[in-house]
Amino acid sequence: MASRACATGTVARRKAVSPMTELPLVVGVDGSEASLTAVDWAVDEAARHGLPLRLVYACLWERYEDGTAPAGGREPFSERALAEQIVASAAARARRRSPDVTTATGIVPQEAVTALLSEGDKAFAVVTGARGRGVLKDLLPGSVGPAVAARARCPVVVVRGDGAGLAGTHRRVLLGAGEPDTAGDAVRFAFREAEARGCVLDVVRAWHRPVYGGAGRPPPGADTAHRHEREAAELLDALLGDASAGRPRVRVDRTTPEGHARKVLVDRSAAADLVVVGVRPRHGRAGHPLGRVAHALLHHALCPVALVPRR
Repeated sequence: MASRACATGTVARRKAVSPMTELPLVVGVDGSEASLTAVDWAVDEAARHGLPLRLVYACLWERYEDGTAPAGGREPFSERALAEQIVASAAARARRRSPDVTTATGIVPQEAVTALLSEGDKAFAVVTGARGRGVLKDLLPGSVGPAVAARARCPVVVVRGDGAGLAGTHRRVLLGAGEPDTAGDAVRFAFREAEARGCVLDVVRAWHRPVYGGAGRPPPGADTAHRHEREAAELLDALLGDASAGRPRVRVDRTTPEGHARKVLVDRSAAADLVVVGVRPRHGRAGHPLGRVAHALLHHALCPVALVPRR
C-alpha cells in the first residue's frame, strides 16, 4: 500500500507536476485477466496525470446475435449483454482502485483494432493488455496492442511484466534512445512520465561494432569501439538537451552500452517500471511493422511498454 501511494501521489501534486490536457486515457477491455491488469495500471497512470479514464469494449456483436436459443432452453446468447457486463465490472474495479479518477465507458460495434485506433485519435494514450480473450489468445500474444501501435497517432502502452514492474516499485523509467527522426516525442513522453512518478529516467543508447568479413581484414579495434561509443554519447546529448532543460527536476542516468538495442533494453526492463521507445510505422514493408526493438520488448519486456509514434 505504501509503494502504491508513493507512486500515485495526491491529486493536487499530480496536477501540479503535469498540467495535461483533458484528453482521456483509453483502455481496451475484454474481460480477460490481462485487460483487468491493464485497467489497474491505467487507473494509476490517470491518477498521476490528473486524466479521465475511458474503458472501451469493441466487438461486432451484430454478427453473432441471431436470436437463436441454444440447447438446454437457456436465454439466447447476447454479446451486447456480455459487453455491458464487462465494461460495468471494469468501471467498478477502476473506481474502487481510485475514486478520484473520472471513469467513463463505451461499447463500440467495431473490430477491436479499428475501434481503438479511432478512440486514440482523441486520447492521451491507448492502453491494452498483453493478451486478449478467446481461443487464439495463446497463439497470438498481444496481437491487438502491436496492431494498434503500428498505426496509432497517440502513444500506445502494452501492459505486461512481472509484479514489481507492474507495481512501479523500481522507481525508474527506461528510455531506449533511438534515431533522431523517431525519438523526439518518445524523449518528451519519458521525461513527463519520470517527473509525474518522481523517479529516475534511465536513458540508454546501445551500439555495436559492425561485422568485418573477408580475408585479410583485421577485426575492429579499440579505436573503433571508442568512436562508436562517443557517437552514441553525442547523440544522447543532442536528444536530451531541450527536454532535460525543460524538466530540471528529473534525474537522468545516461548509458551507452555495447550490444544490440533489443537485448539491452529487454535485460534492463527487469529493473524498470516502464520502458519507452519511439516508433516509426513501416506499413507495407518487410519485417516487423514496428521494428525489431519494439517487437522484442512487446514479447519479452518485464515491465509495461510505451510505444510513442513520431508526430
